[in-house]
Parts: sequence; C-alpha cells; structure tokens
Amino acid sequence: MEPFKYQGHVDFTIEVERALRVLDGAILVLCSVGGVQSQSITVDRQMRRYEVPRLAFINKLDRMGADPWKVLNQARSKLRHHSAAVQVPIGLEEDFQGLVDLVQSKAYYFHGSNGEKVVTAEVPSSMEALVAEKRRELIEMVSEVDDRLAEAFLADEPISPSNLEEAIRRATVARKFVPVFMGSAFKNKGVQPLLDGVLNYLPCPTEVSNYALDQNNNEEKISLSGSPTGPLVALAFKLEEGRFGQLTYLRIYEGVIKKGDFIHNVNTGKKVKVPRLVRMHSNEMEDIQEAHAGQIVAVFGVDCASGDTFTDGSVKYTMTSMNVPEPVMSLAVSPVSKDSGGQFSKALNRFQREDPTFRAGLDAESGQTIISGMGELHLDIYVERIRREYKVEATVGKPRVNFREAITQRAEFDYLHKKQSGGQGQYGRVTGYIEPLPLGLTTKFEFENLIVGQAIPSNFIASIEKGFKEAANSGSLIGYPVEYIRIALTDGASHAVDSSELAFKLASIYAFRQCYMAARPVILEPVMLVEVKVPGEFQGSVTGDINKRKGVIIGNDQDGDDSVITAHVPLNRMFGYSTDLRSMTQGKGEFTMEYKEHSPVSHDVQMELVNNYKATKAAEA
Repeated sequence: MEPFKYQGHVDFTIEVERALRVLDGAILVLCSVGGVQSQSITVDRQMRRYEVPRLAFINKLDRMGADPWKVLNQARSKLRHHSAAVQVPIGLEEDFQGLVDLVQSKAYYFHGSNGEKVVTAEVPSSMEALVAEKRRELIEMVSEVDDRLAEAFLADEPISPSNLEEAIRRATVARKFVPVFMGSAFKNKGVQPLLDGVLNYLPCPTEVSNYALDQNNNEEKISLSGSPTGPLVALAFKLEEGRFGQLTYLRIYEGVIKKGDFIHNVNTGKKVKVPRLVRMHSNEMEDIQEAHAGQIVAVFGVDCASGDTFTDGSVKYTMTSMNVPEPVMSLAVSPVSKDSGGQFSKALNRFQREDPTFRAGLDAESGQTIISGMGELHLDIYVERIRREYKVEATVGKPRVNFREAITQRAEFDYLHKKQSGGQGQYGRVTGYIEPLPLGLTTKFEFENLIVGQAIPSNFIASIEKGFKEAANSGSLIGYPVEYIRIALTDGASHAVDSSELAFKLASIYAFRQCYMAARPVILEPVMLVEVKVPGEFQGSVTGDINKRKGVIIGNDQDGDDSVITAHVPLNRMFGYSTDLRSMTQGKGEFTMEYKEHSPVSHDVQMELVNNYKATKAAEA
C-alpha cells in the first residue's frame, strides 16, 4: 500500500490531479461538521475523471456539531454517491468513544493517548436496533449494484460477514459503490479500521486497467499487466528539490527498477542511470535496492520533467498525460538586482518542470517576465520560494487576469502582400474567411485549406497557417490571444519569382488584422465558481457585495445557522475579496473559488478594457 496525502485548496488542484493520475484507489475525507464543501465536489469530480475507486472517511466526529448522517446524505445528493455507512459511531462530539463495524457486527474502542490500542467488544445493547437498521440499509444499497448479493437478499437468506465484505469489494472496485468510514484522525480513532478497509475494499495493482501508448505503432493503446515480469514502464508524476538534488517520484506500472539500472526517458530519448532509489515515508527516506510494479518510489539525480515516461529500453511506451487546467492569473515579476538574473531564470525553469500549471514567459511588448498560475496564493508562494530558496529579491507587479478574445460572426478576407525594393520582391495573396468555433471546445484554433488546384503552391500552405497562428496570438481589442476561431483558405495567388514563405506569412498576418474587426470580436474573461459560507445575519450584505462585483448568484442554501451562497463571479472582480469578506462578516465568513470557464464580458466592461488598453499603448508610445 502506497499512501499519498494531498491538500485540496483550489490553487493547488494540480497536486490532486497528479496524485489521482497514478493512484489505484483513494480516500475522500469529509468533515463531519463542514460536510461536503465546494472543494470536496471538485476533488470528487477529479476522482471520476481518472476512474479511481474510492472510500469516504467522515472525520472529526469528536468536534462540536459533528453529524455524520447529515454528511452521508450530502454525499448522496451533492456528489451523487451510491454510498452507505459501513460503521456506526459510539457517541459523538466529546462522548465519541468508538465505532461499530456493520460488516462484522463488532464494536471497536480506541484506548491510549493516540488511540493506538484497539479493543474489540460486542455491540452495546443500547445500539442494537440502530446497528440492525444501518446494516440492513448497507445490504440494500450494495444489493442494488451487486447481483450476487441481491439474489441472497431477495431470497431472505442470512448475509454472512464474508459475503457482505466480498460484495462491497466487488461494487467498490467496479466504482458502483462508495463505503463510508468514520472516525477522528487527530486521536487516531477509526484510522486502523479505515486502513483495513483500504486493504479489504480497494483494488490491488493487478486488478486495475492501465494503458500505455506504443510510440512505435502509431500510439496504439497497450494494456499493462501490472506484473513485475514485464518490461519496465514508469511515470514521473512529481518533482521536488530535495537536500540531495532533484527528487523524482515514479509510479511503476510494469516491471522492476533497480538501483544502478539504466533507464530510458521515452519523451526526451535520453538514457540515464538510477544512482539512488528511495521509498518515501512522509518526509523520511528509506534507501531500497529495487522496486516492483504497483509501487511508488523516488529517484535522485534523474533529470526529467513532470509527465515523462521511463522504460528499460525494450519498449517505447508513453503513459497518457494528466489533465492540466489553464492558468487564470498572471503577475509581472523581476529581480531587484541584475546580478541575480541567472538564479532567477534557474528558479523559474525549475518551477515549470515541477508544476505544469505554473508558466513563465517574456512579454514581447513590455520585456517583462510574466508568471502565470491558478490564483493569488499559488503565485505568492512561488515568489516567496524564489526569495527563500534562491536568495533572489523580486519585485512583483499588480495581478493581471488572463483575458482572451473571440469572434462572434464570419468575416471574409482577401489580402495581397506586394513589395518591390530592387532584387527579389515579396508577393503573396490569400483569400478566405474566419468564423467562430463554439465556446468550450478543446480545439481553440482550426486552419483548413479549401483551395482546389494550385493557386498557391502547397509548400507555402504551412507558412500561411503559421502566419494566422501568429496573428491570433494577439487580438486587436486588448492584445490577448484569440481563441475558438476557424480559418478557411479558399483562394490566393502567387508569383513565380517573388513569392516566398515570408511573403505568405506576412500576407496571412495582415489578412487576419484586416478582417478581425468585421468579425465583431468580444473579450472573454475567466469566471470563477465561488462558494461563500456566512452566518445568516450577514447574508444580505454578502449577496449585495457579490452583485456589485457583477456576480450571478446561482444557489442559496441553509446549513444550520449559516447561509451557503454559490455564485459565478468574474475573477477580475475577486482581488482582495478575502479581506472584504472578513470585514463584512466580523471575520466569521469563509469562501472558496475555482475556475469555471472563460465567458464574454458585458459591453460596458469591454469598452472600459479597450479604452484602458488604448491609453496604456498611447502612454508607452
């Protein structure tokens, strides 16, 4: 069993993505007081995306206000879990003493300062009726998704603990059922039965279907057996800087890796030696000589990027990549001292290798270094790491939202680029149209050559596409990339002497600019799904503030004395919201937000952004 724990803050969603990419099973931890929160929904959605079987663990039963049955109902309604409790708590809040196992019909008490001594006993007589009711509910829920148990249940046969355990395992591995465990992790109460549940109900590596893509055979899908006897296939899913250099976490899908072995990086073609192989226990390392399929290990001294696949050289397989969300926020950042430029670049390169959601690049117009990420906290931490780990003081600009541009209607272009300056000139003519693609598609740019015949020689078509792509990198409204656009080339003309790749590339750039405004472009802004939880008396002021921020309220639920407000709010209006929320609610409000989509801004906002962009350009001129 290889345990991995990841935090659920939205700015670090990639940590959850890469953990789920390599895990065969997961535990979704829910708070018995807070219940199913917006980030719980996000993490559960990620578990579905990677088809990971899971258990749920309702934690903090010893806290005031703990209500596991409320949380179980929320998991069924909000997460659409087909789930049932496999345990019943003996007491709640300060009276929480232990748990009754509904499968084995046994009670467990946790003694000692850290609950390390587990005592098994009979079910308390005062709880027999509740235990019988919850056990029947468990059997009914599992019977709905497991035919073998359903037959025994409908025939009124007694269900033995072993039969019920096997049925829960079959349903959990098939991702049709989520067993719900309970406890208090702080005092280790319920943790031991939870770990037993991992072994009893989650799949072992040979029971999970994993696939690789054969690069020698047109990326054909190859099923990996999970056996140590096959060729080595391992995925580097996480990098971090350790005391002894770069530490690369590997999930081994097939074969064996040994210290001193030479392994091949399929993505780069490089062959590297494994100088040191370790098993991680939290932040402690245990040196090992070899590791087998199904294990997660770490290696030192292997230069690679997150997402690279390693083999023993006998096969050329790559693992499918994980889902990487687009960054939603950018900052201009620069070193205070010019002497520290080398260290500054080194830090940015390393962070990009470590974290696929962190991007760094140079703004061609301003010459500034721009870093992009998933939110304010995400970028703040990287700026702090530059200071702490690389001793580089950096100045940080105002946060900048990553807008996009898109067109709303079809527009024709017909542009002739002709230049004669003695010697060979430039000549290229392109004709066609641009039209919008539906918002939300994974494809954001399409180019199609619809020319019949040889009006433009085929060797110039690639340059034309390159020119349109380059032009779409900077829209005319506010200079942001243009997305969801299709370009169709229908005709053109060339010159036997003066036509060149450069001439057609320039013709494409000017043709795009010529027809862009006729396609009625709009600005797209990142919209966040925001969930605010505040005491009922502050509901009015918080709702009014969200409306002021041009948010759209889509839900308003009660959770005890608290109001839970769900809204879609433009990211551009969310800067400093945590401070404002604290002052509005006397420090009692809390909120979470996550990226939802890019959507068109209103006409007045568009005019404001365009005017600001023009004023900035005029000031720079």
